[in-house]
Formats: sequence, structure tokens, C-alpha cells
Amino acid sequence: MPLTKPAARDHIHTRDIRCRGFKRADGMWDVEAMLEDTKTYSFDNHDRAGINSGEPIHRMHIRLTVDDDLVVQAAEAHTEASPFTVCPGMNPVFDALVGLRVGPGWRRSITKRMGGPSGCTHLTDLLLGPVTTTVMQTVGPARSRRQSASPAGGKPTLLDSCHAFSSDSPVVKREWPDHYTGEE
Repeated sequence: MPLTKPAARDHIHTRDIRCRGFKRADGMWDVEAMLEDTKTYSFDNHDRAGINSGEPIHRMHIRLTVDDDLVVQAAEAHTEASPFTVCPGMNPVFDALVGLRVGPGWRRSITKRMGGPSGCTHLTDLLLGPVTTTVMQTVGPARSRRQSASPAGGKPTLLDSCHAFSSDSPVVKREWPDHYTGEE
């Protein structure tokens, strides 16, 4: 069912995010993301002598390269458009991601390295949300095919990670009946 009919309104802002995952020829994985913000009106901006309606306020790109173990092998960011000339100065902070593993503690590690004045809110949000999810969606299925659903006979990695994989869901009952905790 689609969303209900909205109230009368005026379109003001658009944020477009695009993420794509790639399997590289060398066995690594690349995830590339782009964030673009636009307004439906023109406005003053000191650093850019104004920003026109439809012109990107932000257009930022990220590439994260990970191995099969989700360890970051390379990371880069490029700020193509931003409201301030100092913003692209944060791009090199992405070098600090090399060696980190996408998994438990990832968010904390990112925030420590790139949070607040040490980074860019837009790039950090893009990395922590859509890029991280795209890494898991890109690499996860290939890893699952190589590994058993339950590591060393333990609980499946996806168990209780979301509503569909809650231990009492019909999906778990069907996929991992030994781990199903719902009513019979």
C-alpha cells in the first residue's frame, strides 16, 4: 500500500543518495556512494556567490574497498560541491578507515575518527548509514554462500538482527527451525 495522499505542500529540499556495490577482479569489494542535496529555490551563499535552485548544495562521493572479512583496505571521499570552501578539507580523514572492520564497534570507531569538528556530518552519515548497509548487502550474500548459516553450529548470524529475523518470526521458523522460539 502506498503512502496516503499528502496535505497541500510545497517541495523545498531533495536529498538523493545512490549506492552501488562491486566485486572487483582482485577479489576485493568496492562500494561507491553519492549524496546530493538541492533546493527548489535560489539563495545567497558567501563562498559560492549564491546557489541557484536545483544546483547541488552538496554533491559528495565515497568509495570503500573491503576484503571478504569486511576489513577496509582503502577508503576515499571527494567533495564535488559544498556550501563552504573548507568542506573538501575533510576528505583525507577517510584514510583513517583503513584497517577497520565493518562490524561490531564500527560506528564507535567512525565517530571517534570522523565525528564533530574532525569530519563532515554529511560524509559520516552517508558512511554510517547507506554505505555500511550496501557493504553488507554486497559482500554478505557471497560470504553466506561460502560459510554455513550457523557458524560452528551456533546461532545464525542474522538471527535477531531485524524484525524478519527475530527468533519468533515465520522466516526463522522456516529457515532455522532449531532456533525458532515462537509458538508452534
